[in-house]
Amino acid sequence: MLDIAFIRQNLEQCKKAAKDKNRDVDWDTLLSLDEKRRDLIGKIEDLRAERNKWAHLNSPNLPTNLKRGGETVREAGKSLKTEIKKLEDELRGIENRFNLLMLTVPNIPAQGVPVGSDSSANLEVRTWGKLPKFSYAPKDHIEIAKHLDLIDLERGAKVGGFRAYFLKNEAAQIELALLWYTFHKLASKGYTPLIAPSLVREYTLTGNGQFPWGADEVYRIEKDDLYLSGTAEVPVTAYYSDEILDEKDLPKKFVAFSACFRREAGSYGKDTKGVYRLHQFNKIEQLIISKNDMSTSFTLHDELLANAEEILRDLELPYRVMLMCTGEMGEPQVKKYDIETWMPGRNAYGETMSDSFMGDFQARRLKIRYRTKDGNIAFCHTLNNTAIASPRIIIAIIENYQQKNGTVKIPKVLIPYLGKDVIRR
Repeated sequence: MLDIAFIRQNLEQCKKAAKDKNRDVDWDTLLSLDEKRRDLIGKIEDLRAERNKWAHLNSPNLPTNLKRGGETVREAGKSLKTEIKKLEDELRGIENRFNLLMLTVPNIPAQGVPVGSDSSANLEVRTWGKLPKFSYAPKDHIEIAKHLDLIDLERGAKVGGFRAYFLKNEAAQIELALLWYTFHKLASKGYTPLIAPSLVREYTLTGNGQFPWGADEVYRIEKDDLYLSGTAEVPVTAYYSDEILDEKDLPKKFVAFSACFRREAGSYGKDTKGVYRLHQFNKIEQLIISKNDMSTSFTLHDELLANAEEILRDLELPYRVMLMCTGEMGEPQVKKYDIETWMPGRNAYGETMSDSFMGDFQARRLKIRYRTKDGNIAFCHTLNNTAIASPRIIIAIIENYQQKNGTVKIPKVLIPYLGKDVIRR
């Protein structure tokens, strides 16, 4: 959430940011409600001051015939109380409408972020690794998994419906090995390990910025008024909600595991085969809560990116880093990188990690603050990046490591976890 004072002072910049992010905001209504809201707050404060004055006069030591517009002291106090309540009720309704509109205002992209409406405007920052060359027509992960009995999509659909699946045999072992390898790696770098809840309250999704824009993508459990989170970013960002931290304790760095759930309502017809786009998957997330300093936060943003790249290099998977344009980044983001890993079955790179810097956008919504060294209170910055997400990353592994004889090699860093170096039928 942006500060309304910032919006008033930088209206054209805010309007451009919303347009560049393909979002509509009712600016006229928002500013009109803000003006009414501030006017009412001023009137209420004046009436409260007057009520306090007359309450002081309502003393047995003072004459009772003092008048306020023809009213006695006691009558004046009651009258003022009624006036204040009427204005407070009006203010409450206006603030409810105002707050809902404020939630529709996206964050402002950083300088240097390319402006564009779709992926064609994204910029390739760098690539790593050599794309594999096959002396035969490479198979996709669906064919490989069926041949080696690694993924059962048919029985997954029978049990859990469309986009459900069973990981089997070495694929199940690889997922657990990947998750633990990544979890341990980041914990050894000083990131606090967490296993985060997947069931969350609505305020976490609003605070995170998933609501209102992505509400259709979230599963709701109506009976309990809870939601299934699509990423550990949601609960972990809310970990310090409505708290005040100390600057000396920042940044707070976390590595969090969670099961993730997504309706994929906006992806109808996309990636309907295989395990690229799913309703349920497991993920290790990196998350940082830092002080409100852009230079520090951009450095931390690069740190998160470097961690994710290091994991892909450990796995010896070719990838590229993309700087996302305004139309491809989320509403809360100031700057976003995607890491895309080469997938021979697609003959293209596929997104496997997203690295996002949010500024104080989420912290304002969640009231995550810190006390500076000089005693002032400021909103924190928040950042996050996927460390590993499975089974999507398994697509890249089995497709890049496939062999002509139908076997699949196992990445060297995972061999100790599986006790073998090749998957055979």
